[in-house]
Amino acid sequence: LIKMFCGALVGLYGDIQAKYDSIDKDTPIPTDRQIEVDIPRCHQYDELLSSPEGHAKFRRVLKAWVVSHPDLVYWQGLDSLCAPFLYLNFNNEALAYSCMSAFIPKYLYNFFLKDNSHVIQEYLTVFSQMIAFHDPELSNHLNEIGFIPDLYAIPWFLTMFTHVFPLHKIFHLWDTLLLGNSSFPFCIGVAILQQLRDRLLSNGFNECILLFSDLPEIDIERCVHESINLFCWTPKSATYRQYAQHPKQTSEGNSTRSLISCFSSDYQDASRSDLSRDSIKLNDLKSEVSPRISAEDLIDLCDLTGPGHSKTPTKKTKSTKPKLLIVDIRNSDDFNRGHIPGSINIPFGSAFTAEGEFIQCPATSTLQSFKGRVVVIVGHVSKNAAQFTAHLVKNKYPRICILDGGINKIKPTGLLTVPSPQI
Repeated sequence: LIKMFCGALVGLYGDIQAKYDSIDKDTPIPTDRQIEVDIPRCHQYDELLSSPEGHAKFRRVLKAWVVSHPDLVYWQGLDSLCAPFLYLNFNNEALAYSCMSAFIPKYLYNFFLKDNSHVIQEYLTVFSQMIAFHDPELSNHLNEIGFIPDLYAIPWFLTMFTHVFPLHKIFHLWDTLLLGNSSFPFCIGVAILQQLRDRLLSNGFNECILLFSDLPEIDIERCVHESINLFCWTPKSATYRQYAQHPKQTSEGNSTRSLISCFSSDYQDASRSDLSRDSIKLNDLKSEVSPRISAEDLIDLCDLTGPGHSKTPTKKTKSTKPKLLIVDIRNSDDFNRGHIPGSINIPFGSAFTAEGEFIQCPATSTLQSFKGRVVVIVGHVSKNAAQFTAHLVKNKYPRICILDGGINKIKPTGLLTVPSPQI
């Protein structure tokens, strides 16, 4: 698939050789020194890339990218990201350059800004939420010992794992990555953590730092398989990022998405609607343990239809759609005035003991029976929904998320069930 990706660019972007030749790769620039330092250390075990000819090609391709993207800067790791493309197109530098230039906006949009702190912090926060969504026990432990993604995951995502794995594993991994959208790397990250799960759960902070300073052997076939499973269980809007690539439709994007039906398109690619996710401040995002999903996603996953539901999102097949439970945490009076069909009511104010344990009732028994499936928390106040989900994660409930905008996002759709008046 990487070779197909490379080959497709020839037809999509015209004369890539002429474009590459027109870039000034000779005039000295400030980045030259860092490039010269990084190249000898990049995949030096490989005879082709570590050869003098390989170093020269590395230098030209990297410099061409820097010169042709004046709004971006060279960050350490770009050399690792370049390596797979250069290796596969060793005798065609123009194609290697074009592949890297097409790959970065899709998976690493704005990662190479001079000030990329907001982009990176948002990405790591969404990754933290994905860990909690798929493996709350592991998430709880890592948070308790202070082993946050900032300490280990930046090289993973900044290089799309090319700094972590040797080339033969990258080719295997990227063959699946290129079928997915820009959220698929989160699933790869969670899959890596789950392979190390037992060791992480038994280790403290210092031991985890040592473990990741020399990452143990990862079974890449298992990683790919588990990443796909995680991806198919993740509602597409749960990985929404404000700083991701802006919505656009391209022939390349459409052909890529058509390669596999299981993988949904980027949430950012969907046209905006009143039911889409809203952007929130980074600090507010960081305060929430669980991801949010859009009203549009909720309606799609529940197969809800009604007079106010004019937009029908693209749906997964029945075989891949997870069964979903909606937990409405408003008080019982508000719930009885109108609620989402099929939802259950567990009022926030009376749900937990002072110790954070559930107060048992028929609704909590229903919630317990859905443990392991996707559960969406719906309320009036986002703070209450965030606290409720945090309690569930503490109690090791996986696949918990919050309805973005709460019940107010659903009210205009005409989908709420209103009890018939008593006569």
